Amino acid sequence: MRHRCRVPELGLPADQRRALLRSLATEIIRHGRITTTKTRAKAVRAEVEKMISLAKDGSLAARRKAIGYLYDKELVHELFKEVNNRYGTRQGGYTRIVRTKPRRGDNAEMAIIELV
Repeated sequence: MRHRCRVPELGLPADQRRALLRSLATEIIRHGRITTTKTRAKAVRAEVEKMISLAKDGSLAARRKAIGYLYDKELVHELFKEVNNRYGTRQGGYTRIVRTKPRRGDNAEMAIIELV
């Protein structure tokens, strides 16, 4: 029964789903924008927003949580340095999802998720 479960299962076991979301979040923070399916973009949005909120907090505990989640330690240091300049006054909504044309092979709905 999946009543009130917020994260889509994405057709993967829990460990693979967690690894997928971690890698997508790492790449969004590294590159600023990625192209993926709409469902994956909606699932990873919450994780990216949490990482940016941790970076806005800036405490040692927040930094350790971010290092434990993202795959690149240097990327975490870079995120914590630049986040106040970029998102200092913004209260949320750090990502944008733009739908694009369907994927050619299986007609899956595609989207671009990017940092605002």
